[in-house]
Amino acid sequence: MHVLVIGGGQLVGWHIVRAALDRGFNVTLFNRGRTNPGEFAGVERLIGDRDGGLAPLAGRTFDAVVDCCGFHPRVVRQSAELLRDSVGHYTFISTESVYPDELTTDIDETAPLIELAPPVPDTFVMEAYGGLKVLCERVVSEVYGPRALIVRPGLVVGPRDHTDRFTHWVRRAAQPGEMLLPGPPTRRVQLIDARDLAAFVLDRTVAQDPGIYNASGPAESLTFERAVAACLEAGGHAAVPVWVEHAWLARAGANGSELPFWFPDEARPEVPIELEISSRRGIAAGLRFRPLLQTVRDILAWDRARPADFTLRPGPLNAERERELLAAWRAR
Repeated sequence: MHVLVIGGGQLVGWHIVRAALDRGFNVTLFNRGRTNPGEFAGVERLIGDRDGGLAPLAGRTFDAVVDCCGFHPRVVRQSAELLRDSVGHYTFISTESVYPDELTTDIDETAPLIELAPPVPDTFVMEAYGGLKVLCERVVSEVYGPRALIVRPGLVVGPRDHTDRFTHWVRRAAQPGEMLLPGPPTRRVQLIDARDLAAFVLDRTVAQDPGIYNASGPAESLTFERAVAACLEAGGHAAVPVWVEHAWLARAGANGSELPFWFPDEARPEVPIELEISSRRGIAAGLRFRPLLQTVRDILAWDRARPADFTLRPGPLNAERERELLAAWRAR
């Protein structure tokens, strides 16, 4: 199978490319050549820009496309329409953020989606991320019909995670000292290993499966306390966990960037956001999740051996800020 991967330099796309190569697929990458350009030596790489720079794709044919980096409908339409008659199947990687915040539990693929109020921004803006992804999905479905596959992952974790969201907790749990943890410990969290997501995407792409799938794991309910326990076990229980009340953290000005996997409601910061995305349809179609402890151990091993030039997105809590918050928590 000859697969065109649009993107392929970051977490999700990288693991899709790696998995496709491991399966013996012929892979062509199309991207700007800026992110991890030295990866996948020997793989055909077409350098261009999906916003007005698609000339390298003209006249090419592929069995399937996996689009890993579509964020604006105007831009997605360019590649979708250009490739309409030269590919058999188009897979679009979307997001669970297409669902409105007011939805909370058992959100399946039939749930209402975010509807952006006009006018639609001319370019991507993070504040409209979910709504723009909805419009991207509609473009792909309109152009490809029964040849379109939409996959909506939740929080994707694993080795090579440049966002440092879950990796922050894995790394911190392996370091000594008191570890600030945002409560409540029983709040539900969902995540999916990028390698499990990649396997599912390629399985469904090979099957030329149409339709829409959520992809959030694990299969059973997971609390943040259980996720942290896996991190502590992988790290040899070096850290000492200190649980801090959600409402107090919100009043103290903490945010989800410095405390990854912690989600205060913007309208009511004292209330934690808990989403429960249903992946029953995906599981029935073959979506599988490896044990969380395996994911955590692999993340820790990768992080410890991470090349110095691998850039992590700034944000998670640093040691000084952690000490300040813990001191203020005790003095409350």
